[in-house]
Amino acid sequence: MSSVIRWDPFRNGSKLQEQVNRLFENSFQGPTDQGALTTWAPAVDIYETENELVLKADLPDVNEKDMDIQVENNMLTIRGERKFEQKVKEDNYLRVERTYGSFSRSFSLPSTINSESIKAEYKNGVLTIELPKRAESKPKQVKINVTNGHN
Repeated sequence: MSSVIRWDPFRNGSKLQEQVNRLFENSFQGPTDQGALTTWAPAVDIYETENELVLKADLPDVNEKDMDIQVENNMLTIRGERKFEQKVKEDNYLRVERTYGSFSRSFSLPSTINSESIKAEYKNGVLTIELPKRAESKPKQVKINVTNGHN
């Protein structure tokens, strides 16, 4: 014998209501919500030229005094913090999508880098670090003297 199951259109209604509530809670999180204050990793581009490696990191709204750049044992480390703006009251925020808090990025450097001559510049929210290569690691062109076999 097969059993008959009655269809109840409101059986899963409480689950649906919970999902809708979670959706709205997540959409209108306040700035003190844990998700907005988690650690973040700024986007970085690294490229090489004949004379140097160049690293560019996107660090909008990070104060220069809140950044720390160190090179130790062929490891470049960039640390800093983007602080949450306290000028606006929490209740006035409708959405907070940008990440705030501390960050740290580390990159292994090749032994060909001259760590004594590294330069860093912060402009328009972009940190640019120039890592010059050692003179002995740069490609050298050898001039070839061609002599005629007839003297």
